[in-house]
Amino acid sequence: MENRDPVKLIKDALGKALVHFYPLAGRLMEVSNRKLVVDCNAKGVLFIEADADISLEKLRDRIQPPYSFLHQVLYNVPGSDSILNCPILLIQVTRLKCGSFIFALRFNHTMLDTFGIFLFMKTLGEMIKGEKEPSISMVWQTELLSARNPPRITCTHHEYQQAADQPTNLDQTNLVQCSFFFSPNNIRAIKKHLPKHLHYSCSRYELLTACLWRCQTLALQLDPEQVVRVSMVGILRGMKHGGGGGLLPLLLGYYGNAFVLKTAISYAGVLCRNPSGYAVGVVKNAKAEMDDIVDQEEYIKLFADLLAVRGRPPYAVKGNFVVSDNRNILILFF
Repeated sequence: MENRDPVKLIKDALGKALVHFYPLAGRLMEVSNRKLVVDCNAKGVLFIEADADISLEKLRDRIQPPYSFLHQVLYNVPGSDSILNCPILLIQVTRLKCGSFIFALRFNHTMLDTFGIFLFMKTLGEMIKGEKEPSISMVWQTELLSARNPPRITCTHHEYQQAADQPTNLDQTNLVQCSFFFSPNNIRAIKKHLPKHLHYSCSRYELLTACLWRCQTLALQLDPEQVVRVSMVGILRGMKHGGGGGLLPLLLGYYGNAFVLKTAISYAGVLCRNPSGYAVGVVKNAKAEMDDIVDQEEYIKLFADLLAVRGRPPYAVKGNFVVSDNRNILILFF
């Protein structure tokens, strides 16, 4: 890319990549029972080019989360951030005066998940390098994850339950977005607060999920009788199903959402009063159940049936801590 404009390279490659991800150039619309569909109208995505009078060296640690300058390298175009009738992708490329550049991306999560955006970025990179076709053929297999006819619900889904007297939304005026980095020493320090049977048996995922769930609940100062949740994302790609040792038949190039949620609940007062081992135990049990249910095609269908019957119900937001583990995203591709 020496002596070549990164903005032009990326913009040209983006047009080629969207041929293989054509739904992303459309707009989401809502039909009966709040069902989302894509209008493949080829209206395109938002692309912003910018220049910054600063070098990468001068940015130093500011390049790491939580990105105090995020709004400058990923401009929120007014009227572009709704789910419906808005661009599904927003990309900004910012040239730095040292010759480097910053690539920033915002996408509509109702259309694709972490694996899907990885596929998109992989294809974009290949187009930049001059490839004619992506190394992985893209497919749009949403019918495999559709509700049954007729749909049926036979179990409780706590991630969508909300008591009638409890507010669905959370006041976010006093909330900030932060990133936390946990070193091995931090992990060891947290584990010291656990009973022996959990000290050696819980994973880092379970430990950190429980710790952050409990800390968030303490910080929100919720009513002790408030039901709080921890919702864990179960990835369906490559998972066994049907009890026969087969795989969920999603092709490698499927870039839509492919996950279910498993939620554990507790009362806020119980979670906060008890030591950390209580939260770890709740998370650990829910994680074990999640590992079992993603192996069952029945539960996957039940999850899809719920969304169809209840008309895309909103998540329980207040007191719901949602966790996704993306550490192993590359395993499916390499």
